[in-house]
Amino acid sequence: MNSLLKKHLIYSLAGATLLTAVAATGLWRTPDRWAQDELFQKVSANSGDIVIIGIDEAALSELGPYYSWDRNVMASALEALASDPDKRPAVVAIDTLYSGQTNDQADKHLAQAAEELGCVVTASVATFGTTREYSEEGIITNTYSVLAFEEPYEDLRAFTTQGHINAMIDADGIMRHALLYVEPTNENGETERVYSMAATAARIYLEKNGINIEYPETNSRGQFYVPFTSRPGGYYDGVNLSQLIHGEIPADYYAGKIVLIGPYAAALQDEYFTPIERSEHMFGVEFQANVIQSIIDRNFKTEADDLPQLAVLFVVSALAMFLFLHTKVIAGGIYFVIITAASLGVSYAIYQSGRVVHPLWIPVSFFLLYISTVVIHYIRAAAARAKVYSTFERYVAPSVVKELMKEGTDSLSLGGKLCDIAVLFVDVRGFTTMSERLEPEKVVYIINKILTMTSSCIEKNNGTLDKYVGDCTMAFWGAPLPQEDAVYLAARTALDIVKGCEEVSAQLKEETGEEFKVGVGVHYGPAVVGNIGSERRMDYTAIGDTVNTSARLEANAPGSTVYISRVVADKLGDLAKTTSLGDSIKLKGKADGFEVLILESLKEKEND
Repeated sequence: MNSLLKKHLIYSLAGATLLTAVAATGLWRTPDRWAQDELFQKVSANSGDIVIIGIDEAALSELGPYYSWDRNVMASALEALASDPDKRPAVVAIDTLYSGQTNDQADKHLAQAAEELGCVVTASVATFGTTREYSEEGIITNTYSVLAFEEPYEDLRAFTTQGHINAMIDADGIMRHALLYVEPTNENGETERVYSMAATAARIYLEKNGINIEYPETNSRGQFYVPFTSRPGGYYDGVNLSQLIHGEIPADYYAGKIVLIGPYAAALQDEYFTPIERSEHMFGVEFQANVIQSIIDRNFKTEADDLPQLAVLFVVSALAMFLFLHTKVIAGGIYFVIITAASLGVSYAIYQSGRVVHPLWIPVSFFLLYISTVVIHYIRAAAARAKVYSTFERYVAPSVVKELMKEGTDSLSLGGKLCDIAVLFVDVRGFTTMSERLEPEKVVYIINKILTMTSSCIEKNNGTLDKYVGDCTMAFWGAPLPQEDAVYLAARTALDIVKGCEEVSAQLKEETGEEFKVGVGVHYGPAVVGNIGSERRMDYTAIGDTVNTSARLEANAPGSTVYISRVVADKLGDLAKTTSLGDSIKLKGKADGFEVLILESLKEKEND
């Protein structure tokens, strides 16, 4: 396994571990819940078997403030529902608590009305708190104990079925769960299970229709996730208690159905935010309707355990980061979108099959991993650009370095590549003899002047400066980036150097009394170009017969003369004025017949 692969594996495992740990802490719990709400909770058609008779603003206006009602009002409502023996409801659930004795006549009236109608479910309420028990094992603390349990007064309890109406609100203020049962302790010290009003009403309704009830799976506290079927107002047709009491509601409206009677006015303070619509309150009686609908439809959703989801998150996060690290940023972005959409689709499919999963864990992890890999790619690219820049700024003109940066480091085969290049060699004639008679300081001064001039000419014509060898300079064109006019630029540089030499020589003659001339050779052909050397010391250079031939041409060129090969002359065509020397110049390592030409002058190209 190479070092880069090992790094990617370490990054992937570290990233997956970190994000899995963050998910396990519950840091994303609230946004994940919101994602569940948006993805899972969808309005669907209800069966039409549930009817809500609301204690709404109109009923309060007609019957007076709710606190002023005695129990005769609800008794009258039950009598109205029982008025047609052939068209009675299957079950009536009253979502309000009638505990304790008030007015004997009114209390008896309500109990008698409930007995006459039958199938009435009345409310009970548990109060939860913390208890501590002392045992040999130590103190046992229970934070979910039933400290008190209120039930309907005795006469009403005798003729009705009880169901608790405790509401369970999540930490973010949204009611996503219902409490299937509570387990209070009775007078004999025995624990009994009391099901919710919604579950009790659903059971009675199903049994009347010859169907056995099936309860949803709950957690250790008896809670279960509610799949809503309707937004606020979806179950309410505007039928209120006053209309029922005054006989304005036909019996066909509620015959054989589940009738829920409860507060439907904001002043009665029985409203909650729900996942189906977090921006609008839903009244408690309508929440009961949604719970009942899910039970009679057996539409149960069980929240999946966190541990297997964390394991899946770790595996897919590691794979995703490994993928992102091995792809370019744009491709990684496309993969991110695809796999995020796929994960959301899988989450929804799992929900449809009956399991509630964390839909946000994987998308958020993928997003953070993708951003992390973008940063890693950026840092790597910046480092690579810096490396390329530091490598090539010594050899090529700034304009060429700029083009390299545009092309990107992928355009470079830094290990070496075969390409066609134009190679130029230039050397000072008689420099060795001159250096022997001059002081070292003057020699260095002169050589620096000459090399500065040759380097300037090479840079001006976008060449790559290969190396200095004493008073000799080597340069080439066509690498590291291809150049269509490589031969022309090399030839132009050769003539510029000859001209520049005359100017520098005149200056140096005045300063040092010395004058000099240069010989130049240019050849074109294939060569291996790249970083050549050892890991500790390498140079960007060109090697091959083309380089050797150019050096031979320069070695044979007299002062102020540019020797070129036939291939260079052919490439220049009509742009160059040349004089052929035939094969009169014998180059070392070249067979007879190698033609050498003198480059006299060069026309300006039209696009220059």
